[in-house]
Amino acid sequence: MLIGVDHGNKQIKTVHCNPFVSGLKQSVTRPFGQNVLRYQNTYYTLSTERIPYRKDKTEDDRFFILTLFALAGEIEARGAYSSEVQRIQLAVGLPPAHFGAQVERFTQYFGQRGMVEFEVQGKPYSIYIEDVACFPQAYAAAATMLHALVEEPKAVILDIGGFTADYLLMKNGEIDLTSCDSLENGVILLYNKVRSKVNSELDLLLDEGDVDAILMGKKTQYPDAAIRLTEQMAQEFINDLFSTLRERMLDLQYCKVVFVGGGAILLKRQIETSGKVGAPFFVPKINANADGYEYLYRIETAGR
Repeated sequence: MLIGVDHGNKQIKTVHCNPFVSGLKQSVTRPFGQNVLRYQNTYYTLSTERIPYRKDKTEDDRFFILTLFALAGEIEARGAYSSEVQRIQLAVGLPPAHFGAQVERFTQYFGQRGMVEFEVQGKPYSIYIEDVACFPQAYAAAATMLHALVEEPKAVILDIGGFTADYLLMKNGEIDLTSCDSLENGVILLYNKVRSKVNSELDLLLDEGDVDAILMGKKTQYPDAAIRLTEQMAQEFINDLFSTLRERMLDLQYCKVVFVGGGAILLKRQIETSGKVGAPFFVPKINANADGYEYLYRIETAGR
């Protein structure tokens, strides 16, 4: 069974399941609540408090445990549960700037586990990850629509994620490897700036969910001053990101720009009103990378 998992710094995404926060709580005794995972005599539950950013996600087992949650959810969503051992082909990804240095370690992190047995809510799972393939983020998210970019002389794919904003330049449908990188300009940076400024100027304590709610236009109990300040800082964040890209010789006014990632969805209004993007195109699926990983895996293995 092929399953793509997008290991975001903010959220874990698969093709058929709702995203969940990249956060875990661990216990040696069974905790109260739903969605409890047991692995190697330790219990885990998902947390709304994400794991602090780490460039190398293989430093400990937390992202592997999050992957088990993702695999169990995806198996159930597909109606593919079996009490027998399930053989998994796992498709994952890394930011373009980290890809070369980390791809081998990241694939080994998942691929050298042997038989893995765990339980979710007392339901047993046995999986064997028989193959792992890793692809560049951003490119994967746009992979299913690359045919539409073949005739574009120049197109930029911009994936605004939790901690990084990954960009790729494409010329006539081919990646220009000299113009791809990962900037530490993800929405987590915006969250930290907004929370600090709102606290210092208005004496209010916002969490990341509050910032999301304000930027998505949801009704909140916060005063207009907090809403205006949050939206103003979000616009400044987007303007600064586009200015940084221009410094790197990427003029978004005169090429097609494909926006992917949860950050792009969250900040769509600010992107459109910035006046700095000539032809924006938004991939609305937050799980676009996971979908792209599976798509690229099928292409890669078709000739085997």
